[in-house]
Amino acid sequence: MAENTAERTDTQSSRPEPKKRALFRQPLALQWFENGVLKKRCDEERQAGRFELFLDLLYVAILASFADGLAEHPSGVQVVKYILILAPSWHIWSDLRELMNSFYNDDLGQRILILWIMAVLVVYGNNAVVVDEDITAMRSTVGAYMTARLSANTAHLFYSFSSYHHRAQQRLWFVCSFFALLIYVPLYVESLSLRSKIAVAAVGIIVEECLWVFCYSPVAKRLMRTTYTTAADIGHEIDRFAAFYIIVLGEFLYAIIVGHPAAVGFNVRLLRAIWTLIIAFCFNWLYVHNDGSLEYEHAIRHNIITAFAWVMMHLPLVASMLVGGHVAAASTKTDELEGAELWLLCGGLGIGIICLYVIAVLHRSDDPPGTLMLSKHIRLLFRPVIGIIIICLPLSPDLGATAFLSIIMALIVACVIWENVTSLQCGAKIWEKWENTGYPEDYRIPREDGKC
Repeated sequence: MAENTAERTDTQSSRPEPKKRALFRQPLALQWFENGVLKKRCDEERQAGRFELFLDLLYVAILASFADGLAEHPSGVQVVKYILILAPSWHIWSDLRELMNSFYNDDLGQRILILWIMAVLVVYGNNAVVVDEDITAMRSTVGAYMTARLSANTAHLFYSFSSYHHRAQQRLWFVCSFFALLIYVPLYVESLSLRSKIAVAAVGIIVEECLWVFCYSPVAKRLMRTTYTTAADIGHEIDRFAAFYIIVLGEFLYAIIVGHPAAVGFNVRLLRAIWTLIIAFCFNWLYVHNDGSLEYEHAIRHNIITAFAWVMMHLPLVASMLVGGHVAAASTKTDELEGAELWLLCGGLGIGIICLYVIAVLHRSDDPPGTLMLSKHIRLLFRPVIGIIIICLPLSPDLGATAFLSIIMALIVACVIWENVTSLQCGAKIWEKWENTGYPEDYRIPREDGKC
């Protein structure tokens, strides 16, 4: 008895004491590379934090506002404006995604940071849509963007003092990003022409994107010759991008219900609403389906080029899907779509499915030849072909809005069916045989004496 008590005491004393609660916790890197070897602080699979998802709710409204502004005044100038205000909001979301991916601890500091950036995003979202109409709106938009970006990057700098694992690249990113933000300073000048401001904004966005790639690339790691470098929680990354993609698909669905545009009864507008639902459902299906391989290596895990390409392809995917989905849903509120609206609809959805093709191609299939009915590239061939067809549909002026949506829906459904059938294993059956459908006692074998 005494031995058992002593054994329990030793076991209890060997267990680590639970970490005491604190309002502000020490930010520690959750994963990192040490001399090229991946290290993790915890092996448990991590999901997106609740406050990260709360941030996404604000983006539902921001993205809807941007798409609505473009759909109301469709033109080439408005498309440029749409891209230039959407990309910075994407950068802010990406900053928080990376910060939470590497240092998430859900303390008071991180919650306040998320709330602060959300408040700044409210300023950004309200002013960005009228950025070309008033200098005050321009200054508010640029100021909000610079404030949000600088806040997230300052958090990186602050965290670099508490954890050495990402220190070198965090400080490099802070310095590079700080000087890149100075590119936007001319946008505050009222006398600068709108065309010049467009050029400044475009240069700033491209420079920031290139600097991000450089700071977290193997090139920067080799130049700094550091032992510890950044690493990403791949599961969390995939989860966050998928969540943002679903937000974009929500733009398809929101407008077909709110304001009951397809009432009353069965009518043409209701048919368009259902077609829009099917299109959104199929786009989600294609994103989840990836390349259809049984065994594959995700693009983020494959190599550094495919990883950066996979991340960066989501911006054109989001931009195109958002505007295409908004116009598709808006078709339920009108009798016909104008020429510019048709180009937005078909161009957005067509480019979107081409982006889905590129994203799927970036994954590496590990299936041996002959495992599935068709090889990966033949299975995915329908995506770019259908994308080009959809983009060219507005060249047929005699088609109405219902006909356009019907053709688009039929093409995308055909693509989904094609990929799912050709992704089956060789010799697969349409209907799987049902087995063991009865109760266990029904399968008891009778004994010779007649008893079970």
